[in-house]
Amino acid sequence: MRQYVSQKNLDTQGLLTIIGKDYRYLRNVLRLVTGDMIHVRLPGGELQPMTVCQIDEKGKKIILQVCDTVEAGEGENQPEETDSIESTEFTLFMAVPKSSKMDLIVRQATECGVARIIPVQTEFSQTGGEKMNFRGERFERIIKEARQQSGSPVDTRIENCVTLKEACEIWKAETENISESETLAVVLYERNDSTVSIPEACEKKQNRKKIALFCGSEGGISPEEVKSLCEAGFTAVHLKTNILRCETAALYGIAALQVEVSR
Repeated sequence: MRQYVSQKNLDTQGLLTIIGKDYRYLRNVLRLVTGDMIHVRLPGGELQPMTVCQIDEKGKKIILQVCDTVEAGEGENQPEETDSIESTEFTLFMAVPKSSKMDLIVRQATECGVARIIPVQTEFSQTGGEKMNFRGERFERIIKEARQQSGSPVDTRIENCVTLKEACEIWKAETENISESETLAVVLYERNDSTVSIPEACEKKQNRKKIALFCGSEGGISPEEVKSLCEAGFTAVHLKTNILRCETAALYGIAALQVEVSR
């Protein structure tokens, strides 16, 4: 189910005024008219059912008001706010690929409910990743559009590029005070030596609070980098599939891990 992700809270009268690009999205993309209902994701994460009470075509403005209930249209799913996957924080460490591929990876990861995307400069990744502004308006727009399209309740964020060493340090620092059974980190590796499958990596992992996936860019990831990640707590995983592009591998890995979490 589509939603509108708002950066503003309701006013004291329970109204929300939409202008600018968001007006064009609601009016031209969703084609809302007066009386239509829509779910609005507020800054605090609450999903608020609202009704279009006024459309000002001249002023390019839409006013939404709170309503008690929203009935889903035919064939439309109501949002699931208590899904078990949402209780686990997913982090995607993504070796910087070509720009167009990174856009797609961010969009797909957001739609899948990944909480955090951390670009990583690796041996085979695109040069100049450390200079890219991953926290700028472009990626904010991609994330917002993906959340609105998918209805994801997760407030996905992307961070600026780090080195492989910094990525390892980030994961070690975040998990040092958490039980080993509550965390899981895997790195996708094209070689099958000293690797396991995703189900094997997930064995004996209960009540997972944090899960991380490391995915290489075009050209994969070097043996030395895999070794460094394993020393930081990652498990090397080999996907027994066809050869996957990096943008496909990232999506495949996220989905496979989510299936294991939901078992």
